Amino acid sequence: MLWRHGQTAWNLEDRFQGSTDVELDDVGQAQAERAARLLASLEPNVIVSSDLRRAQDTAEALARLVGLPVRLDPRLRETFGGSWQGRTAAELAERDREAYAAWRSGVDVPAGGGERRTEVAARVCPAIMDAVADVPAGGTLVVVTHGGSARAAIGTLLDLPLDRWAVVGGLANCSWSVLEAIGYGAGGWRLVEHNAGSLPEPVMGDEE
Repeated sequence: MLWRHGQTAWNLEDRFQGSTDVELDDVGQAQAERAARLLASLEPNVIVSSDLRRAQDTAEALARLVGLPVRLDPRLRETFGGSWQGRTAAELAERDREAYAAWRSGVDVPAGGGERRTEVAARVCPAIMDAVADVPAGGTLVVVTHGGSARAAIGTLLDLPLDRWAVVGGLANCSWSVLEAIGYGAGGWRLVEHNAGSLPEPVMGDEE
């Protein structure tokens, strides 16, 4: 499961957060606590989180309920956005129009001179797979991360070509996506739930 952190003030201001260590606001903390009460019923085996405070505090809300430690992994951080970090979308559209438009359209350009999406995927996916190795068969891993990092991971784990990553919509604050291993990882992954705020329901019938 990939779980995006709760709301921050910069989210509300439409600022490019990137790897800037912005904390949850009061709404974001409440979102994390509400989501944690739902996710606790899944009885996770391992919780791993980006070391940025907004992700770490989101993870801790769940960890307190289920009695697990939060493993911090800086590889799960959001895209480093270089000169874009801290600027609003309106400012970027005005000051760096072509590069920002290309990035928004899914082109693999460095965000603000920082990281490309493929570079984010190249660090996030190994972090996820390292954590998966510590989860028992049939168990649940909760990865607390960021919107861009989650999309890069999902696109890569589902073997989507880069120009198709955008078919996977973004994650809202404190929403999550559930991926299920096919053959416990050896056969790849399937996307079971996306941008969810409720618990997964069993699939019955012909599409089981």
